[in-house]
Amino acid sequence: MSPINKFITFAIAPYEQNLHHFMQRKPLQKFLTQPRSTKLTAHVLFWFSLSITITAIYSRLALREAFSHAYIVQDDARQHVFWMQKFIDSELFPDDLIADYFQSVAPVGYTTLYRIAAALGINPFLFNKLLPPILSAIATGYCFSISLQLLPVPAAGFITSVLLNQSLWMKDDLISATPRAFIYPLFLAFLYHLLRQSLLPCLTTIILLSLFYPQYLLICAALFILQPFPPKNSLIRTSAPLCAYLCAPLRFPKKFQLPPHALSTIGLIVTVIAISGYALIPSQFDPVITATQAKQLPEFSATGRSYFFSNNPWHFFLLSPRSGILDVGFVRPATLALGILLPILYRHPNSFPLVKSISPQIRILAQIFWASLFIFIIAHLLLFNLHLPSRYTEHSFRILLSVSAGIVLTIVFDAILRTDCHPAKIKTLILSQGKFSDSRANRSNNRETSPYSKLRIYHYLTISFLTAVLLFYPYLVEPFPLTKYKDGHFPALYQFFQQQPKDSLIASVSEEANNLPTFAQRSILVGREYAIPYHWGYYRQFRQRTIDLIQAQYSPDLEEVKQFIQLYGVDFWLLENTAFTPEYLANHDWLRDYQPVTLEAQKRLNQGITPALAGVVEDCSVFQMERFVVLKTTCISQL
Repeated sequence: MSPINKFITFAIAPYEQNLHHFMQRKPLQKFLTQPRSTKLTAHVLFWFSLSITITAIYSRLALREAFSHAYIVQDDARQHVFWMQKFIDSELFPDDLIADYFQSVAPVGYTTLYRIAAALGINPFLFNKLLPPILSAIATGYCFSISLQLLPVPAAGFITSVLLNQSLWMKDDLISATPRAFIYPLFLAFLYHLLRQSLLPCLTTIILLSLFYPQYLLICAALFILQPFPPKNSLIRTSAPLCAYLCAPLRFPKKFQLPPHALSTIGLIVTVIAISGYALIPSQFDPVITATQAKQLPEFSATGRSYFFSNNPWHFFLLSPRSGILDVGFVRPATLALGILLPILYRHPNSFPLVKSISPQIRILAQIFWASLFIFIIAHLLLFNLHLPSRYTEHSFRILLSVSAGIVLTIVFDAILRTDCHPAKIKTLILSQGKFSDSRANRSNNRETSPYSKLRIYHYLTISFLTAVLLFYPYLVEPFPLTKYKDGHFPALYQFFQQQPKDSLIASVSEEANNLPTFAQRSILVGREYAIPYHWGYYRQFRQRTIDLIQAQYSPDLEEVKQFIQLYGVDFWLLENTAFTPEYLANHDWLRDYQPVTLEAQKRLNQGITPALAGVVEDCSVFQMERFVVLKTTCISQL
């Protein structure tokens, strides 16, 4: 050892213990990843406030688009919300097959919530735009709380909440404010109270799920079955915070506390009762379509409106958006894929010390996986009776991966901050620098780039880079947020129909017909957006209507057109200017599901046979604009 190194070793020996304490403090590591109490402290409130801030930023982006145009509506809201305009004007959509169907499938709680909003003077479509930020904030609160229950590091709660929000705003579930949007706040609330072993709040979330999205009660039932019994000396809480960190806990007297097995038993009983009540309610549009029927319909084929079946079993069971367990949507953002590393990190506590702070309750993540997988299999066995199988994995896996990925990133951050922080390693670094400290100038330079500074810079740069990736990754993905808002481009057309009687019925095969119930508040005979084939009692009628409409619109016989008008009571016929060209039918994807009538109509057009309806356009037109013409059917009937 050189004299300089000997001197350095001698000089720092008295301070080695202080050096150990200094390095153990590690201010950045202490601030970011040190386990803390889960009580509402200033530190917890700071990270929770950041989580809500991120939620508010994403919500603002969505709201800005939602109010960017006078005629704008979320894609799925055209199905699930249009009929609720009856809450404001009861004369709208009388004897409307489409409105009656979507009203029948709307869960009771969902309908009631919109009805209350309408009673307060809030238009259903306005309420539909305002709901997503509220649902997102509630989901964020519970996601943050669940993360703290599993790993008591507030920064982990922030990371988890950010990942969940990014995932929610990269899909169109939350933004739709349809029943499936309520899965996230309610299911997260259920998981939180299940982890807290809080009986009454847990039962409350079960009831709310039954009112807003009853299908997810099956996963709740499976989770209750998978719950291990708590220790003998533990007691079940009969109450807990209604929303983590927003309400104070309400405690019942000890005499109301229940034995350990009570939560799973009572919860399972209540869940089964709720499922039974939902299943036993008859629908006027039953029966549900069978797998055998579906395989015979082009709607369920690879090119159909409701594509489901595939000849490739790997794609069918793994990647298909309706039948697959690994719907590609649940790995958006891509950072969610980090969640699969949690079991690996969990096995290496020496390399990743923060793993030791993970709660034994982390098993809830595995239980969610197995419960979802089990119900997914049952949904395939009872195909379409439990709706779409992917619904039972897509949403729960998104929550599962968000929590797992958030914990993984926190563990990795902690490991980075602990890197090379052992006093012996620091001493070695100092000695190694001492070898080159022969001049005063070198000593001055080394003082500016000491091991402590280098280490601190390394930590800051690494954490800053990972944080930037976490926060700004969504902005590299187009579009973000994914809203699927649809603009109405023909205000004059909507205003014309609004001036017509409220019981008017409009027939059209045009895509623009999908917007008329929303923007014009008038009934349509059929529309691609409303061609939902899962209830045969509804779709049998809808399919026949569509076939009859195509046949009448392209029939060369005017009498057949008149019979169609009389059969369905059509008041107006909306046509596009190119409707009677062969290319119109050839490029109309939706109409391909209705064969052979579409193919026959296309053949007649190719042969030069003119549809009878084309000959009455000049005489019976009551409205014309650049792309459209509207015919009055009473005029046609009198010809």
